[in-house]
Amino acid sequence: MSVRSHIHPASSDSSDIRPRAIFIFDPLLALAAIGLIACSIVTLHGAFGSYYADRQAAYAGIGAIIALVLARIDYSRLREYRYGIYALLICSILAVFAVGRAALGATRSIPFPFISVQPSELAKVLLIVSLAAFMVDRSRRLHEHQTTARVMLLALVPALLVIAQPDLGTGLVFVSIAVTMLFVAGTSWKQLVALAVLGLASVTIVLVAAPALGVHLLSRYQTQRLEAFLHPSTNPNSPAYQTSQSIIAIGSGKKTGTGTAEATQGTLGFLPEGNDDFIFAVVGESYGFAGAALVLTLYALLIWRALRILTMAKNLYGALIAAGILGMLMFQVFVNVGVTTGIMPTTGVPLPLMSYGGSSVLTTFIALGLLQSIHIQARIASAGKGRALLS
Repeated sequence: MSVRSHIHPASSDSSDIRPRAIFIFDPLLALAAIGLIACSIVTLHGAFGSYYADRQAAYAGIGAIIALVLARIDYSRLREYRYGIYALLICSILAVFAVGRAALGATRSIPFPFISVQPSELAKVLLIVSLAAFMVDRSRRLHEHQTTARVMLLALVPALLVIAQPDLGTGLVFVSIAVTMLFVAGTSWKQLVALAVLGLASVTIVLVAAPALGVHLLSRYQTQRLEAFLHPSTNPNSPAYQTSQSIIAIGSGKKTGTGTAEATQGTLGFLPEGNDDFIFAVVGESYGFAGAALVLTLYALLIWRALRILTMAKNLYGALIAAGILGMLMFQVFVNVGVTTGIMPTTGVPLPLMSYGGSSVLTTFIALGLLQSIHIQARIASAGKGRALLS
């Protein structure tokens, strides 16, 4: 049975059901999140010391508190603030160009006294919440071409702003979120295929046609990454160096890993960004196939529960939010693992709850809090309907 068959355009107002307050969270979703953040802290501590591990634990603690608060709030209320939420996400991304700090050839974060905030990370969740509301407003016209075009336009505006930072990976996350939500909303296959064709045409123009005419739409940094993927080398100054070292790290881990004491790629700094975008390679080296399999199993559990919550949502708005979060998580895991294993070009997409970084960790916990809210409200609605039938 198709996932989309569970979704109905008509949505129920949370005010129609007013049972006594209960807190019925999804324990498997929570278990997957706890397991992943625990793996992250253990890996960071073993390979990079207590500094990164302690800060990651602090980010996780703050994120867990935020998730618990969001879980107790009816997510349907967020629909009323869709215009303000979308404006906030655009303004936050634009702020990076004005006061952002450059690092590693890109300007993505805004420095504060104790932490640097990356607005494009939080923008992922803001886009999901606002885009779901706009789609619900057009719930009776979701099959129309104009609706598909508007949804993609709303996603492409922040995506292009982020790509200009430059951050191609996060920009593609925005696109994946929109496409996943359109699919769950019931967009026809013809329109989805048309989007795929337009996407391929855009890639061809950016990578082939434009450079042939002397026009370079990507930054030199992004172009070097794509060229390094197509023509790998072991030059330490080449972007392909990261991927080469990542493959070496994963391969050296074998079945059970070398252990943190013998892990040379991550602990001795041969693998750049080992605590961030390439942390999966550090897991593979230190804990081997067993450790990598555990992490992937936890992601499978996380994605399964997100899909389950999508199908049980009490209304279309909740289903679309869950779909956006599902698309965000699946895309990031697939791309990050693909980059570390050398089957995809380096894009700088963090591994949710595993990669070190406050913005990424907090954003993922916010998304999980929304999923828990959808789950809880669905259980409340189900309990209310059950009592109504009994009466």
